[in-house]
Amino acid sequence: MFSKSCEYAIKATIYIAEQAGFDKRVGLKEIAQAIDSPEAFTAKILQQLSKNRIVDSVKGPSGGFSMDKKNLEVLKLSQIVKAIDGDSVYKGCGLGFNECSEKKPCPVHYKFKTIRDELRNMLETTSVKDLSMNLNKGLAFLKK
Repeated sequence: MFSKSCEYAIKATIYIAEQAGFDKRVGLKEIAQAIDSPEAFTAKILQQLSKNRIVDSVKGPSGGFSMDKKNLEVLKLSQIVKAIDGDSVYKGCGLGFNECSEKKPCPVHYKFKTIRDELRNMLETTSVKDLSMNLNKGLAFLKK
C-alpha cells in the first residue's frame, strides 16, 4: 500500500519521536539500525522529512535528528505519507488500473473505496505521539 520509502519514513519518524520523549537527538546510523534500513536510503528519507519540516536536522559533530515534543501530538501519519508518497494512496485503483472511477469502476472499485476511506481516516487521526508511546510501553516494535 505504501512505498518502501514511506514505510521507512514512518518508522524513522516514530523512532525519532520516541527519542524526543527523552530529549535526545539521534544520528543517521542509530536511526537506520533502529528501523533496520540501509543507511544511504535512510539518509535520503530523512532529508525529505526534514525538508517537509516533519523532523529537525542539525549538522555537525553533535548534530542529528530530533522533533519538538509539542508537535508530536499534532503531527499525523497522513503528513508523513503526503511528504513521501503524495496522495496516491487515496486515489489508486484496487486492481492497479490507470483509469478507474465512479463513471468507469473496476470490479472492486466500491469495496476498495471503502478501504481507502478508512485508511485516510486512520492516517489523519493517528498522531506520531500515540505511536511512539506504544514503543515506550513495549506494545509495538520497529524491527522484526
